Amino acid sequence: MQITTIVARYHDAMLRKSADALADLYAEDAVHEFPFTTPGLPPRFEGREKIRAGYKAMWGASPARVEEIRNVVTYETTDSEVVVVEHETTGVVDTTGGRFRVPGLLVLRVRDDRIVHCRDYMDAAGVAQARTA
Repeated sequence: MQITTIVARYHDAMLRKSADALADLYAEDAVHEFPFTTPGLPPRFEGREKIRAGYKAMWGASPARVEEIRNVVTYETTDSEVVVVEHETTGVVDTTGGRFRVPGLLVLRVRDDRIVHCRDYMDAAGVAQARTA
């Protein structure tokens, strides 16, 4: 599977709030980290099933609905397993009708067609706005 396919599936899982589709992209022992701490979010998930459970809980509790992931730019690195993905997530908070825009950056390490490590940099202020907009 090409990295562009993995990134497209990652974004599709975000749009559908599908923790199962997202977790299925990861290796069994993968790590997903959030280097910029956001209140209410853990700093990391260790293992595919923790990623699945964590995203089910986060997305299930959030009234924020992603409508579009745009301005996607993928950067190759000198390490053939690592790719950097820049994107902007936009959407609406269903409970209030408020709009949000959250820029983000993913640093993905992919091995054998599975994400083995993700560093998920999100705009903490944008995430907070998405929860209360």
